[in-house]
Parts: sequence; C-alpha cells; structure tokens
Amino acid sequence: MTMPTAPAEWNPAQASSNLGLFDLSEAQMAEREITVTAIGELDLPTGEIIACDPLTTGIDWPALSRKIKPGRYPVSLLEAQGRVAAAVLRFRPGKPIRWELATLPGQDASTLKGDEVFGYPVDAGLGSFMDKMAMALMSDRRDKLEADQNYYDDVLATEFAPNQDRFVMHYPVAGNPLNVAMFWSGWGDGIYPSFWGLNAAGEPLLLMTDFGVLENADGRESQ
Repeated sequence: MTMPTAPAEWNPAQASSNLGLFDLSEAQMAEREITVTAIGELDLPTGEIIACDPLTTGIDWPALSRKIKPGRYPVSLLEAQGRVAAAVLRFRPGKPIRWELATLPGQDASTLKGDEVFGYPVDAGLGSFMDKMAMALMSDRRDKLEADQNYYDDVLATEFAPNQDRFVMHYPVAGNPLNVAMFWSGWGDGIYPSFWGLNAAGEPLLLMTDFGVLENADGRESQ
C-alpha cells in the first residue's frame, strides 16, 4: 500500500535568495558591492511592528503577528546598484539560525506554495517600519493637512532631501519620541516580503524586508 506523501513545508529561502546576507563578512559584502547604512533607532513602545508603504497605508493596517520586547532598536539599509536592497530592524546581535516569514494576523505561511509569499504592497515607492502607535500619530497629522497638501511634498520632502531622498527617520509629532523609519523600496512599487531572523531558541534577532534588488545575496550587476 502506498502512503500519501505529506506536502513539503514551505521554505522561506524559496521566496528570498538573500537570507544568506547575514552570513557574509564585511569583506564579502564589499566584494559584492553591498553597503550598509545605519539610519537611526526606531522607538517601539508597544513592540507591535507595522511594515508598510507609509504613504498609502491607512490606520486599519494591522501590526505583524509576532510581537517583540518594547524598546528602541537600530535600523540599517543594505544598498546595492544604487538602490535600497533590504531594510533591517535589529533586536539583538548574532546570525540567524533559521528564518520565518513575517505575517499578519490570519495569514498562514503553510498555505503558500513554491515562491509564493505574503508581503506588503508599495504604491508610493517607499517602505517603512514603525510601532502601531506611530501609525496613529502619522494618520492624525495627515488628516490635518489642507485639501491641496500631501504628506510627502508638504511634510517629508525636506526631511528626505539631506539623505538623497533614500531614507528618513520621521517624527510625526515634534517632541514625541515615536518615529517612523522610511526608505526607498528597491526599484519602486511592488509586493515585498519581510522575514524574521531567529536564533536557536526561536527568538527574533532581526526583521528584514527584501526589496528584490539582489539575487543570491550578490549585489554585482554582472556575475
């Protein structure tokens, strides 16, 4: 009697060939023409993280299912070919032992097949990390704009300019430590997945959004 074969477990490496980035040395990163840019610390008072296009996502967008310990955590960008290839929110040092797709409530990675993926839609060429409380502050500030104003041109543009429009740590309310890490989304609009890098105990070391600029963790245009 032939027993039915259990379906193969969905593998994050099928959705991103760049999870090996964090195994590379500084010399290997340089050889691959990948640079790391630290952009500041993100305030996460609830530990509930929203990853989204900050200009087109509303207040009803949910936080990721996995919650982390509240605190302030550094954000860095991996850049290649003149683009932001990945955004990284780091919670503790170390190299990930395994990876897990970052999902929203109601999403189940086990239902995915092949290179299918859950991710967030980008329509304004930007990605972000923020605490769910920061989304509320930004939404409230956006609602107070005049009819002929928009959030990018009238609020963000001057903040992005010193960084060649690549990134900004945006504070929706002056004097409030709640901030939003915003950055270019690779080549522009699309659907972009995020991944938790976990240690042997299953604790998150980092959250990484892959913007699809790199393949096989290699930033060189000719390989």
